[in-house]
Amino acid sequence: MILESRDALFPYLHFTRQEWAARRAATPLPLTEADIVRISGLNEPVALTEVSDIYLPLSRLLNLYVAASQARYRATDEFLGNLPAQVPFVIGLAGSVAVGKSTTARILRALLTRWPNHPKVDIITTDGFLFPNATLENRGLMRRKGFPASYDRRKLLQFVSDIKSGRAEVRAPVYSHLLYDVIPDQTVVVQRPDIVILEGLNVLQAAGQGPFVSDFFDFSIYVDAEERDIERWYIERFLLLRDNAFRDPSSYFHHYADLDEEEATEVARSIWREINQVNLRENILPTRTRASLILKKGWDHAVQDILLRNP
Repeated sequence: MILESRDALFPYLHFTRQEWAARRAATPLPLTEADIVRISGLNEPVALTEVSDIYLPLSRLLNLYVAASQARYRATDEFLGNLPAQVPFVIGLAGSVAVGKSTTARILRALLTRWPNHPKVDIITTDGFLFPNATLENRGLMRRKGFPASYDRRKLLQFVSDIKSGRAEVRAPVYSHLLYDVIPDQTVVVQRPDIVILEGLNVLQAAGQGPFVSDFFDFSIYVDAEERDIERWYIERFLLLRDNAFRDPSSYFHHYADLDEEEATEVARSIWREINQVNLRENILPTRTRASLILKKGWDHAVQDILLRNP
C-alpha cells in the first residue's frame, strides 16, 4: 500500500487488488454465483472472485463507516436531549456512462443488506431527476442529456435533503430507459432506509453556487476506467440493445433496431464521441478526486486498483 496523489490537494492510499482483498479479513461471502448473475448488468460480467476480492472488503469498510456515523448521530442526540433519530447513511456513486455504476450499486446493496445493523438499503438513480424530454427540447438540451444542466438540480437537492433529515417517506421520480424519458406522475417511495446509494453521472459535481448534492454524502465512490475501454463497452452494449430492447416498438431507439452491425457500430461511436465522451471529459472525470474511493477497472471490467482517500 502506498500513498498516491492524483492531485496535490487530494492524497489517496493506493491498494493493489491483492492488498485490497486482504482487507476482507474474516468476512464471509454471503452471495452465490446465481446471485451475481441476477444482479450483473448487460455486458458487465462479474466473477464471484471479483465480489470476494473487491466488493466484500468495501462492504466491510462501509459497515465500519455506517457504525461510526450512527454513533456520531447518537452522541449529537444525547447532547441535544433529543430522541434518537434514524438518519440514513448516503453513498454517492459516480462515473461515466457504460462504466458499470448500476452493477456496482446492486452488488453493494446485496452485500450491505447482509450486515445485521443495516438491512434496508435503497438505490436511487439520478436519471429520474432529468428534466422531461419536452423541457430538454424547449431548452435545446436533448443532445446534452446527462450533462449537469439537464437535471432538475433543485428537485434533486430537495430529495437528498429530505433523506438526510430523516423524513419517514420521501418520493423520487422514475425514469424509463425504454421510453428515454421521465415517467409522468410515477414515483418510487423511500421509507426510512438504513443506507441510500445515489447513483448518477454527475453526483460529485460541485460547479456553480452551493449547496451541492455531494454535501449530503457520507461516502462517495467513483468507478473509473480508461476512456478507450469505456467507449468499447458503450458500443458493445449498444449492439446488444439493438438486438433486444430496441426491437420493442415502444422503445425510443426502435429506429436503430434494423441497422446492421457496421451501421450500428458507427452510430454508437458517433453518439459516444459527440455526447458521452464530451460529458465525461468536461463534467464527470473532473469530479473524480472528490470521491472517497476510486475503483479503477481494467479492460475486462475487473477492478485492478483501489484508491482510498487518506483521512
